[in-house]
Parts: sequence; C-alpha cells; structure tokens
Amino acid sequence: MSRHSQNLNSVYQRQLSQQQQQVSSQYLQSQHRQQQHHQLPVQPMRVASSDFFTIAPYRSRKDSTRISVIQKYEILGYIAAGTYGKVYKARGRRPDTANMLFAIKKFKTDSKDNETVHYTGISQSAIREMSLCKELKHENITNLVEIVLEKKSIYLVFDFAEYDLLQIIHYHSHPDLKHIPELTLKSAVYQILKGLSFLHQNWVLHRDLKPANIMVTNEGVVKIGDLGLARKFNNPLQSFYSGDKVVVTIWYRAPELLLGARHYTPAIDMWAVGCIVAELLSLRPLFKGEETKMDNKKQVPFQENQLLKILEILGTPTLNKWPTLNSYPEYQQLSKFTLFPPNLKAWYETNHGTNKNCLKLLNELLEYDPSKRITASASLNHKWFQENPKPVTNIFQGSRFKYPQRKIQKDDNDILGRSSQQAAAAAAAAAAAMTAAQHQQHSNNMTYGSYNTMQNGTRRNYNMMNGGFDDGSGRKKRMR
Repeated sequence: MSRHSQNLNSVYQRQLSQQQQQVSSQYLQSQHRQQQHHQLPVQPMRVASSDFFTIAPYRSRKDSTRISVIQKYEILGYIAAGTYGKVYKARGRRPDTANMLFAIKKFKTDSKDNETVHYTGISQSAIREMSLCKELKHENITNLVEIVLEKKSIYLVFDFAEYDLLQIIHYHSHPDLKHIPELTLKSAVYQILKGLSFLHQNWVLHRDLKPANIMVTNEGVVKIGDLGLARKFNNPLQSFYSGDKVVVTIWYRAPELLLGARHYTPAIDMWAVGCIVAELLSLRPLFKGEETKMDNKKQVPFQENQLLKILEILGTPTLNKWPTLNSYPEYQQLSKFTLFPPNLKAWYETNHGTNKNCLKLLNELLEYDPSKRITASASLNHKWFQENPKPVTNIFQGSRFKYPQRKIQKDDNDILGRSSQQAAAAAAAAAAAMTAAQHQQHSNNMTYGSYNTMQNGTRRNYNMMNGGFDDGSGRKKRMR
C-alpha cells in the first residue's frame, strides 16, 4: 500500500471516530434532559423481614382475611350432640344464601382431662368425612357445601334436611301405631338403595347405616348422611378390622361382623338396609339386642345377645346354606345356642305384611351368607319396585301425614363456644359487618359505574375537540 493511501485511510478513521463520539454525546445529553424532565424519587428496594415466611406471620395474614363462620351463617340452635361435637341449624347471611338453611357439624379438636383442655387434633372420622363428601355428589347423598377452619375447630356445612327416618318412625309409633303408607315406605327404601348403589360403585362402604343417619328433605328426598365411618375398599393396605375393630351400630350389624370377620364387603351395608326396611314396616327395631361393652380397646367382646336376637327370627345358620361359616373366629360360639327354625315369614305376617315381593326382598337383604346377599344395584331392579305403586321422587307424595319439624335447642346457639353475652354481641357484630360489606359492595359498584361514565364522557369530549368522536368500536368518526 502507498503512503498516500495510508494517509487517506488514517483521515477516514479519525473522521469516523469523531462522528461516533458526537452521536454518543448527543444521546447522553438527550437522556440527561429526559431524566431531569421526569425526575422521579429513588424508590428503596423492599425486602421482606426475616420472619415473613415463618408460620406466625402467615397465620396472622390468613386470619385477617378469613371470614368467620358466624359472619357467613346465623346460628339458629343446635340439633344434636355426640362424641365428635355438635350439629347446628343455621341460616345463610350472604345474599346468595339468604333464607337458605344449613346443618353445620362442628368437630371437637380438644378433650378435657381433669378440667384441663388438651388439643388432640383432627379426628380420623372428620378427615374421612371431609375427603369423601368433597368427592361424592349424588341426589341421595347429603351435600357438603363447604369446610370452614376457625380457631382449631372444623365446621362442615351441609344442606339442611328437616327430617330423618328415626323421626318419622317415632311419629308413626307414638302415641299409637300409625303404619307408614306403602308409597312412602317403598320410595324411601328405593332412594336409600340408589344412594348406596352410588357409594358401592365408587368403592365406598358406609358402615353405619341406621334410621337416624337417613335424612329426608322438605321436598321428600332421601339423603344418606354421616359418612364418619365410611371408607374406600378398592385397595386396602391392611384388613378393615385392624383399622376399625367395631363398625355399624349394634342393632344393624351383620352376622359376619358379629362372628369376628377380619375382612368384609359391601354386603354389611345391605344387611343394615334389611334391618331398616323391617323397622319401617314394624315401627320398632328388628334385632334389638343388648350390647356388651368393651373392657379394653384391644379385644372386642362377643355380642351374644345380639346374635341371639338374629337367630330367633332368621333361624340357626348351617354350613349347607353358609359354606364359609366355620372360617369365622367366633364360629365356636354358635354351639352355645339351641337350634332355631326360620321365623321371618311369621314375623312379617304378624306385622301386617301382605306383599310377597316385599317379603322376598327382605329375605334377600337378610341373607346369612354375605356372598349370596343381594347387591344395591341388583335390588333396584327388584319386582317389588316394578309393581304399583311405583317409587316416586317425593316420598311424602299422597301422604295424609304431616311430620313435625326437627327439634332444635335455641338456648345454646354459640357455635364458637363462648358465653351467651359474648355470643349475642358477636352475632350482632357479624350481622352488622355483613350488612356493611353488602352496602360497600353496592357502593363500589355504583362508584365504578359512575367512574366509567365519567371516563367515557371525558374521552368522548376529548375526541370531539379533535374533530371526531369514538363510538366505542375502535373506529374514529369525523364530525360533518
């Protein structure tokens, strides 16, 4: 390369470098002017405190946003009490639940020992009922509305049912016997079997069917309730006996359970349905035995009196009719009893039973051998349900009886467990808070609507000043 060319190239490089520096300088000056024009205060970086992610602040934040159960529901009184806690009758406070009735089951999470309260946590029964009720949705299963956790207590909110079969049986048996109409009885049994068929098809055993756990709504719809003892049976990790040694209330307990079965099937629920059918017919329990109490939790006593009540009506079982009978742990106990002949037909006729198909279904439900006992799905196609009068959706249809409403105790309606004065003050505060929240929501809606109107008007005026208006479609129209 010649010296002249080198000089030209050097001049060109210097000019290019000067232009780049000039452009860079102009850009920096422009940025500086913009920063001066839009001067913003420097925001310090927000850093969470060291205990932000610990349980105490988290619980505090959750508690501050949680709506109390008494803000959602007005407690009208309590229905029943048991080892698990209490069941309350309530009315909805929110606009979407106003005038709707609910049953709120409160589980106890503590126990009292020598006047000292101990926190015992969530019971197995509560966990089972919550997990199953959240998944099981059927017209003949009690509907779980929501679960509320507040102050170490769990509240299960169900749709309210005004009656149960125990109430109805008591009404018909006191002060004098008034037999349940055939349509009411048949429709109730059919709906129980529909709900039970749904449970069994979804691999769920109820394990505590009895009249008190069969609810009936004002519309005459039967609902199977209280799934506290229910459990899945499709893939058990161990025998059912190892988990719960005693299941089903004694009068409705199947003979295989009384004989100490370690494994059992949905047939135990079908036996309980047979007992319920017989009780609806006669208005008294079919097998009303005396329960032998447990001395300790390790060994379950043999229920001799209860088995005797069954033998007196159904007769003594034999290996010909029940081939696996001698495989049960308590089989040898049968030798204590004298031989009884079958007596169910005589019992049925004594209690004014005349329908042969009803008796046949009762025999199939109270079959000794669980492998031969009729299933819930098969029973729905039984001849008794196919003949007139056929089952209806409203079990009270055509009935002349008017059943009294469920009794509630209004003197104890404090679901949170405080004094009566505190409860009254809290209820008034809850009602006021809910009313204020509704007014605030209405006010917010009004303000939001006014804000939108003002904003639209401002935009329209601005566009008109610029020679047109926006019709909301995104197109700008010129004024003519």
